[in-house]
Amino acid sequence: MSIEIYRDAWGVPHLRAGSARELARAQGRVTARDRAWQLEVERHRAQGTSAAFLGAGALSWDTLARRARLDDTARRCFQALERRDPETADWVRAYVDGVNEELPGTRAPEFARVGLAPGRWEPWTPLGVWLATHILFAGFPAKLWRDEALRHLGPDAVGLFAADGPGTSGSNGWLVAGARTTTGHAVLAGDPHRYIEDPGVYQQIRLACPEFDVVGLAVPGVPGIAHFGHTGTVAWSITNAMADYQDLYRERLRRTGAGVEALGPDGVWHRAARHTETVEVAGEAPVEIEVIETGRGPVIAGGPEGLDGGVPDEERTGFPGTPVALSLRYPPRVTEDLGFSALLPLLRARRTADVDQAFDLWAEPVNVVQAADTEGGLLHRVAGRVPVRAESNRLHPVPAWEPGHDWQGWHDSPRAGLTDGIAVMANQRGPATPLGVEFAPPHRADRITALLREKEQWSAADMPRIHMDTHLASAQPLLDHIEALDGLSPEAVTTRETILRWDRRMVASSREAALYAAVRSAVVRRLAAHPAFAALTAPPAYPDVLLPWLGLVPRIAFALEHLLRAEELYGIDRAGTVRAAVEEVAAEPPRGTWGDPHRLAPWRALPDDEREAAALSAALSAALSGDHDCVLCTSAVPGLTDLAARGPAARYIWDLARREDSLWVVPLGASGVPGSPHHRDQLPLWLKGDLVPVDTDWQHLTKEDR
Repeated sequence: MSIEIYRDAWGVPHLRAGSARELARAQGRVTARDRAWQLEVERHRAQGTSAAFLGAGALSWDTLARRARLDDTARRCFQALERRDPETADWVRAYVDGVNEELPGTRAPEFARVGLAPGRWEPWTPLGVWLATHILFAGFPAKLWRDEALRHLGPDAVGLFAADGPGTSGSNGWLVAGARTTTGHAVLAGDPHRYIEDPGVYQQIRLACPEFDVVGLAVPGVPGIAHFGHTGTVAWSITNAMADYQDLYRERLRRTGAGVEALGPDGVWHRAARHTETVEVAGEAPVEIEVIETGRGPVIAGGPEGLDGGVPDEERTGFPGTPVALSLRYPPRVTEDLGFSALLPLLRARRTADVDQAFDLWAEPVNVVQAADTEGGLLHRVAGRVPVRAESNRLHPVPAWEPGHDWQGWHDSPRAGLTDGIAVMANQRGPATPLGVEFAPPHRADRITALLREKEQWSAADMPRIHMDTHLASAQPLLDHIEALDGLSPEAVTTRETILRWDRRMVASSREAALYAAVRSAVVRRLAAHPAFAALTAPPAYPDVLLPWLGLVPRIAFALEHLLRAEELYGIDRAGTVRAAVEEVAAEPPRGTWGDPHRLAPWRALPDDEREAAALSAALSAALSGDHDCVLCTSAVPGLTDLAARGPAARYIWDLARREDSLWVVPLGASGVPGSPHHRDQLPLWLKGDLVPVDTDWQHLTKEDR
């Protein structure tokens, strides 16, 4: 059979071929056709070469990618894949062949704007894209924040500030067994929460050949359907398990005539690998960086002279005047395995047992997996590789020169069952608890569970109302403080009474929600300005790409309920802080409703030209409901901005009774090409909470010329 490409009414590609290999080639071709600019941005990010056309703003990322050895790790993992699993390696090569066939003829306008010609993909490039996309998922920079908080505030700070931070990625997902559905077959639903990007981070696609026929959400640049898929007889979905599987080490390095040495836990100085690389920067002079790798891993910050500026770190090392550097140890660098051997078995899965076996091969990111099949099989487990090591490794950077911080094998993957026919995953403490340190607050999971208990029988068509729920349980501690206030000005009394009448829903049309959000932001800013936190206002000299995890305002914003409920908070008068915030908002209340400032702000690698900027502004003019701890998780950063950069990167409902009754939607559209009719045609649906049918009837599709 020749390769056939079809499109549905929303421009979603449906691919049909005679073999899995031919299908991979077709997937590479159609992805390059629809997402050429996105693919090339991701390739360059994986290689650490994006600043060459994006400019100085991308330099910090490129430096991290080079120093963390992302491209080299991807190459090593592919070479190991060729040895261990040649069939999958050949399948990945076929995908790359398809990309390389299509890229040279791209008409994506962004290339001309920056004077960039599409490059050639290597066989390991998809692995590099996967690694670059997920290297920050485990949030290893949070260890730097905990280190600073511990030093300046003491051990209680770890618990007080424990919350879903600004750089993590989460998701909602729920599984309803057949006993609780109208059809007698299970339903899976949810929405991955990630930074909203244009083009989107997920690609709706269908892959069909004699071996399998799968619909799902693919990661552009990676073959197959890894995270969310439906084969007709079995479906699966994932959320971030919030596991901790990467370590930071403080390294003592020294220069010698032969290069660089690192002090090991055996008390001996060992030769470290070292070379230099040059990063090209558009409009500026090239930057030379030193790439060092110790026995723990690549050095991602600092060097023999210490962190930027060469400031000694005596307090952390215990050695007077001794500079330190930071190395990163992450599983694929150690094992030469990114888990790509799971991808083909997932496509071939027919039952939950097949999905289970496939996820035994999963490496990273570490996820909670749910699956169901048409025979009543159910699955709820953790998948991924988490090292066994000392508890201190999980909390903060540890000294590389001290014994006791090495890895001692791998944790077994925890499993869980269903309760009353349902299972909910929303990054909360659950089956992955033994593997992590910080988890999302339980509010989203508790709310989804409560909603599912409201009736006995559910259908796929019922699920969108859960996706769009806006109840904000995390508001309660601040509301308690507001309720306790007295002696307010008349204007503040009115503001207080209005907020206390609020129904706790972050609806775009709600004036009360806008007032609450304004007071919350004022409280966050006032707490961040308190002298008790002064030492945390200026982040240490770490690379810029890591600084979002070290921002005091976001940290306070996402931990606000803990900070307000704590028995004591470093002598801060919290009642006085809330009082001042209410008076501030009463004196200058927000105009309009919550949806006026709360709008979507997607990330784009390249700023819009005037025409695109106007089109995007018009497309995003609709008000946005939801908030960080709502099921409708549209995350702003209180105290900084009400714009939402994170949110549901897709929504899906997998129906095991009839796959054609399944539903899905993405924030923008199936195409990444500006001007395409399918560039942003799903945005109005996404904003309203509507989804589109997963149309699997070939007779309804339009065949596309090859």
